[in-house]
Amino acid sequence: MALFLSTFLNKIDKKGRVSVPATFRSALSNQHFQGIVLYPSLKHPSIEGSGMDRFEKIADGIDDLNPFSEVHDDFTKAIFGQAYQLQFDRDGRIIIPDSLLLHANIKEQMVFVGQGRTFQIWEPLKLKELEIDVLKRVRDKHTSLKIKISDFKDE
Repeated sequence: MALFLSTFLNKIDKKGRVSVPATFRSALSNQHFQGIVLYPSLKHPSIEGSGMDRFEKIADGIDDLNPFSEVHDDFTKAIFGQAYQLQFDRDGRIIIPDSLLLHANIKEQMVFVGQGRTFQIWEPLKLKELEIDVLKRVRDKHTSLKIKISDFKDE
C-alpha cells in the first residue's frame, strides 16, 4: 500500500469540486474502487480520508468489538453513518458533501495533509494552529520513533 505524503492547498471551484492531489490519486491507483472514503474526524475539526482498502480495515477493527456493545454502536454511527464514498471524475476531482465541509469549517480552500496510510483535509488556518502545537509537543517531549535495525540491513 502506497503512502499519502506531503501537504497540498487546493481551492473549491464554482461547481463545488476540489482536485484530489495527483500523488494521493496515484497512491490509490491499485485499489478496486477508484476514489476515496471521507468521514468527520473524531478528534479534530477536520475530515479523515483513505482509500476503500484502508476503510475496510477500519471496518474489520470495529467488527472485532462486541456487536451489542455501546462502543460498537458509537463507532458504527460515528464512522460508517457519516462516511462518504466519493469517486474521482475524469480530472481527479470530487465534491465533498456539505456536512463534512461544515464539520471542518471549510469554505473556499482546503489543505490535504498526508498521514501515511491515511490523510486529513483541513481548513488552512486551523491546520496552521495545530502544526504549531504538534511541533512544540514533539520537541518538548523529545519524542522519537523506534525503528527496527533489521529493516535496514539490506541497504
